[in-house]
Amino acid sequence: MQFGLLRFDGSIKFITIERRIMNKLSLNRIAAVVALCSIGFMSTAALAGPDEFQLQLNRKAAQARQKLQQAEAAKGEERQKLMAEHMKLMHETMGKMQEMKPKAGMSMQEHEEWITEHQKLMDDLMGQMMQEHHMLMGKDMGMDCNMGASSDAHKH
Repeated sequence: MQFGLLRFDGSIKFITIERRIMNKLSLNRIAAVVALCSIGFMSTAALAGPDEFQLQLNRKAAQARQKLQQAEAAKGEERQKLMAEHMKLMHETMGKMQEMKPKAGMSMQEHEEWITEHQKLMDDLMGQMMQEHHMLMGKDMGMDCNMGASSDAHKH
């Protein structure tokens, strides 16, 4: 069976019904493949990155970082109070980090991503501890921790 289509240039083009059905099926197949690929990419993206426990620890580390920044700006007893709160948050977070383990059954890629996120968190916590140490040393000792290392290296 054939029917005609009027084209913009005024000519008539005859297309069989079978041909239209095949075109429609091809479009449906393409749409299905695109949908499946999208789902696959979304599930891969959902697996990548930190797990829920790591996200909780990231939030806790952010709270600790905020306390440390507040302590830097504070003076006297307020500074001591904020430093104590920061130390408590850091102690809790480090304890939880020591308990963390990758989930069983992870693929190699998931395991590597988990380790990468864990390392980022460890680096953040180490940076905060060093910043806290410098604040304490600067306040208590009145000197920069780096000065001792550099002056020893240049002595003859």
